[in-house]
Parts: sequence; structure tokens; C-alpha cells
Amino acid sequence: TQALLAEAGIAADRDPRRPLDHGAWVPLRYLYPEVDVPVVQLSLDMGRDAAGQLELGRALAPLRDEDVLIIGSGSLTHNLRDVRMPQDAPPAPYVPAFQAWYAEHLAANDVPALLDWQARAPGAAQAHPHDDHLMPLYVALGAGGPQVTRLTDEISYGALAMDAYAFH
Repeated sequence: TQALLAEAGIAADRDPRRPLDHGAWVPLRYLYPEVDVPVVQLSLDMGRDAAGQLELGRALAPLRDEDVLIIGSGSLTHNLRDVRMPQDAPPAPYVPAFQAWYAEHLAANDVPALLDWQARAPGAAQAHPHDDHLMPLYVALGAGGPQVTRLTDEISYGALAMDAYAFH
């Protein structure tokens, strides 16, 4: 992984002391409950915008040919100020609109629009006051192929769109 990033001009350091972040262990807990797969966690450089994260993903794309599963774990919307109880609370108005916009543009492989999400996606500022939970999507998009399958579009607590996509 580090060599692929270096070939793309992306610096990466190893830190064997760092434990898995919740963005890694939560999905792995459900996908591989027997803990029987090797895992390499990549922390994102949050100084990179969506285009930079897409570039990072493209650098990792050769791993597909080695049957490596790349998971970009975050959430499609993430505004904790709008979280409401119970878990199945009605969604905030911007959440379904933001979900629909992403579903449309991902299905069309409209990368220019996706990279300009902050200006084009409805409710972008509400959906992501900070973009750290959205940026893993761009790594997965870059690492995956141009075809996308939407696996789920669950909304939790009215503000957390937990959409899952497979890129192939």
C-alpha cells in the first residue's frame, strides 16, 4: 500500500502503534466477525479535498487485481446537531435530497459534479458541517471501477444517512 502511494507521489508513514479506528473496526465487526482477514488501515490526509481523496483511491486501484477489498467507511450525511431520537426518527429534510443527489451522480459516474459537491449537492453544508465522514467515499470511488451499485440507503436518527455503495 505504501509503495503504491509513493508511486503516485503521495507520502504515507506507518504507525504500528495506532489501533484500528471505529471507521475500520465497526464495518469489519459485521463483515468478518471471526476476525480472519488481514487488515491495513489507511488514515486520510484531511488536507486533501474530494479530488485529492479520489487521487489517493486511484493510487490504490491496482489492489483490486490482488483481490483486496477496499472499504471507505464514513456516512453520506453526518450532522450530529440534527440527530434525533429514536433511531427511526423522520429524516431532516436535507438528508433524502442529499442522498438522491449522490445516488444520481454516482450512478452516472459524473465525477466533475461529485468533486464539486459542496456547491452542487442540495443541503451540502447541513449534511456535512465537516467533510471527514464523506471523504472515504471518494477514496473508494477512486479505487473502484466506474460502475456502482447502491447496497442500502438507511437513515438513522434523522440525520445520519448510512448509504453503502459497491464500486466495480
